Order: sequence, then C-alpha cells, then structure tokens
Amino acid sequence: MNAVRQTTLGDDVTLSGVGVHSGKMAQMHLSPAEADTGIVFFRKDTNQSVRACRGAVRGSDLATVLRDSDGPAVSTVEHLLACFAGLGVDNARVEIDGPEVPILDGSAGDFVAAVDEAGIVETGHARRYLRVLKPIRVETETGFGELVPYDMGFRLEVEIDFDHAAIGRQRFAATMSPDVFRKELAAARTFGFVSDVERLWQAGYALGASLDNTICLGDEGVINTTGLRYADEFVRHKALDAIGDLAIGGLPLLARYRSYRGGHKLNFAVVDALLSDRSAFEIVEARIPARRTVSSTAGLVAVAVPAYAPEL
Repeated sequence: MNAVRQTTLGDDVTLSGVGVHSGKMAQMHLSPAEADTGIVFFRKDTNQSVRACRGAVRGSDLATVLRDSDGPAVSTVEHLLACFAGLGVDNARVEIDGPEVPILDGSAGDFVAAVDEAGIVETGHARRYLRVLKPIRVETETGFGELVPYDMGFRLEVEIDFDHAAIGRQRFAATMSPDVFRKELAAARTFGFVSDVERLWQAGYALGASLDNTICLGDEGVINTTGLRYADEFVRHKALDAIGDLAIGGLPLLARYRSYRGGHKLNFAVVDALLSDRSAFEIVEARIPARRTVSSTAGLVAVAVPAYAPEL
C-alpha cells in the first residue's frame, strides 16, 4: 500500500563511526525535518548544507558523493538514503562533522536501528510520488539499468554476474515495502576483493575498510570468519545500493527498476536520464481522506510541476 502522508523522524538519534573510503571518524546526528524538506545533510565542521537530489551529485564511482556548487562534499550517502527510502522516511536533517557518512558494519542495519529508536511520524502533508510513464534505459558495455512503468509501488529486480566462485550470477527481485527492506536487504554488507586493495589505496579509496565493515573476498572465497548473512548477500547489497542511489530522484518511485551488472554510476545515470526527459514521468500526490479509514489503496492525483525536475 502506498503511504498517503509524508513522514519524518519522531526524535533525534546519534551514530558515529569511520568512513570506509576516507578512513576518518565522523559523528552523525539524525533529526526531524518539516514536510517537503527532503533529506538534507549539514556539515557541522563547515557550516554548510546540501540536499540529497539529482543536482547535488558530484561523484558516483565507488560511492555517491553530494555537493552544492559552493558547498562541501558529503560522500557514501547511499546506505543511509536506502534506509530512509526503504523505511519510508521522506524528511530528515542529517548533521555530520566530517566528509563521509560512517560505514558502520557495511550495511544499512545500524541505520535502521537508529530510525527505529527515533521513530517515524506522519506529517499533515500529502506524500508525492515520481511515477514513471515510459521505459528509460541506460546501457554500458557489460550491463544495463532501466525504469519502466509500474503503478503497484516500487519493484526492484537486480542481477549481478562476477567472475568469482563465491559470487557468480545472482538475482534479487521484490516489490519493496518497509517490511521487505528490513528482512531482505537491510543487513546485506558491502564487499570487495583483496586483489583490488592496493589499487584502491593508491587512489585514496577504502582507507577505512576492514573485516568489520566489508565482506572481503580472496582467491579461495570469503575471508571473514563470520561468513555471510545471506547465501546471496552480494546481490542483496547491490539491491540496497540501488535503492539509495535511486532516492537521489527526490521522491519515492512508482516504477519497476531492472539492472544487470550495475553499480552506483549506472543507477544514477538512469535517474539522470529519467529526469532529463519530462515526458517520461509525472508527479502524483496522494489524496488525503477526509477522515481516517482503513484502505488497501491510496488515491493518487497528478500535480503540476516545473519542467526541469521534481527535486525543485
């Protein structure tokens, strides 16, 4: 069932940890925000803010990086954005005293626990959705990503194919809901290969990676002594990443997203292609009933928006 009203956090909550790429410690404070705010990051160390939206994306290689034209960068936002989108949190303020969102255990599990501690509350404002009207597809040399119309909510179909015995070809598909996100995706951790470590370090990445926050793969398989949380944890984490990357669109999606051998860059490219084609989407607003009733569906009405993008 699609939610009718926008939501925000019920209280403040604080987390802290190391950034997986920067290796720097950061403390992060999540707090409620007014309706129509979206997700806003505020760098306490520089006194500047940036909204999580398409126009703020400045990098999408190994992580999603946000920055306004004259503001600081906030990187590796995808797991936190996936948590907000997966649980249905529309508005929140994220204060952080460093350049990178803490990786914590490499999944969205600790973010989910933090949101549960804070609680989720409704606002009095109607929720808006980004409804896909026609297929949008982006292809690479090895894979593709596409959004197609799907009015039953947001459906995710992600497939990966790695030339490694521990991974191989894996597929995850589900129509998303907070319950599905909690049970099927939130605990899936990021992963990497021992063979790539030296190259990443030299490029300034993975400086905070460890067996505590990353599934590490050697030639013989998974190095972590704790093993995997799901037999197909790799594709589940890629699905989690996709949810966070697609949240850059600024509104919850009414669409089906399919990807093969995707990643942050491809996910964002699909969002960018969608929002670049005004005929490919519309903004629909949930109709708030005059009185509270139990219903299996929420009425949606189209609303007028500027031609440039829903994020503004």
